Amino acid sequence: MRNSSRGAVDPFIVMDVMEAARQAEDAGRHIIHMEVGQPGTPAPLRARKALESAMSDNPLGYTVALGLPALRRRIAQLYGEWYGVDLDPARVVVTPGSSGGFILAFSALFDAGDRIAIGAPGYPSYRQIMKSLDLIPVEIATREEARYQLEPSDLQGVEYTGMMVASPANPTGTMLDRDALAALIGTAQERGAAFLSDEIYHGIEYDRKAVTALQVSDDVCVINSFSKYFSMTGWRVGWLVLPPENVRQVERLAQNMFICAPHAAQVAALAAVDAQDELEANMAVYRENRRLMIEGLPKAGFDRIAPPDGAFYVYADISHLTQDSRGFARAILDEAGVAVTPGLDFDPLRGGGTLRFSYARATADILEGLDRLERFMRARGHLA
Repeated sequence: MRNSSRGAVDPFIVMDVMEAARQAEDAGRHIIHMEVGQPGTPAPLRARKALESAMSDNPLGYTVALGLPALRRRIAQLYGEWYGVDLDPARVVVTPGSSGGFILAFSALFDAGDRIAIGAPGYPSYRQIMKSLDLIPVEIATREEARYQLEPSDLQGVEYTGMMVASPANPTGTMLDRDALAALIGTAQERGAAFLSDEIYHGIEYDRKAVTALQVSDDVCVINSFSKYFSMTGWRVGWLVLPPENVRQVERLAQNMFICAPHAAQVAALAAVDAQDELEANMAVYRENRRLMIEGLPKAGFDRIAPPDGAFYVYADISHLTQDSRGFARAILDEAGVAVTPGLDFDPLRGGGTLRFSYARATADILEGLDRLERFMRARGHLA
C-alpha cells in the first residue's frame, strides 16, 4: 500500500533512544534514563484516588469535545492563582495531551502552505507535525547570547503566518521574561501573524515564575499539559486557551479528530490540580537534581552548559568533542549505561555538537548517572 508524502516526517530521535535503552534493559542491563522528559513519579495520589472512586459508579464514556466543564473551570481558575489572569473557562479546550493541542491549533489556525516561525534548538515534534499538515516550519537559529530564545531581530525579513515559542524551553530550559515575551507577541501581531505559546513546563521554575502569554495579550493561543508539572505524561490530557472567536473552530475539529480527551484522564487531572503537597515535593527533587547536574556535569567533562531557568533539562555544547551527537549518545548508552538525547533532535543544523540531559528522575539515578558519565569520559580520554 502506498505512503503519503505527509507521513514522510523524521523520527523523534529521543523515542529511538528510549527503544535502544529498553532493549538494553531487556538484555539485563541497568540503564540510567537521562534521555526522556518524563517525571519519575506517578500521577498524584489524589488524582489516582479520584479516578478509583469515579470508576466505581461512572461509565467514563465520551465527554463533550471541549472537555469536562468542571476541569475547564478549574484550569481557568489556575490562571488566576498562578498569574493573576481572569480567564473565562469558555476559552479553555481540554485536549488529548499537548500533542493533540498542537494538531488542533495548527489545523484551526493555519492553511496548507502557511509558514510558522520557530526557534532552533526547539521541540522536534513542532516541525514534524507541521510538515504532516502541509505547513512550513521556518526554523530560525537562535543565539547562545539570547539563551537560545527568539528575538524580534531574528524575524526581520522572514516571511511567516504564525510564530511559536516555548518558555521554559525544551531542550534548554531557558525562559522569556515579560518584556521579551511581549516584544515577540507584538512583532507577530504587527505582521498579522498568529502567536502560539507552548507553556507545558510552567510550574517547573527555579528562581522566578514563568510568564504566560495571557498576561500580555488575549489574542494568543496557549498550549499546556498535565504531563510535566502534574506528572501525568502517559495520561494524555492537556489544554488550549484560545481567543473566543477560535473556540468553535477548534471544537468542530476536536469533535471529528478525537471526539474528546480520555474521560478517565480528565477526572484524574481535575484532582491533580489541587495535589499541591505532592507537586511541591516533586519540585524539591527537581531543584536538588538541577543543583547536582550543574555541579556534576562539568566534573564529568561536560562543562559548556548554562543553568536552566525551568523544566528539567541541561543542554550541553559538546562540539569540542564531536560533531556526531547521535553516535556519541549511542556510545554513552553502550559503554556507560546512560541514555541521553542527541542534539540533532532539536537542531538539525547545529545539533551534531550538542546533547540534552534530563534530570526528571529520582535523585539516586542522577547521582549514579553522573558517576557513570564521569567514568565514561575518563575512559575516553576527555578527563585527566
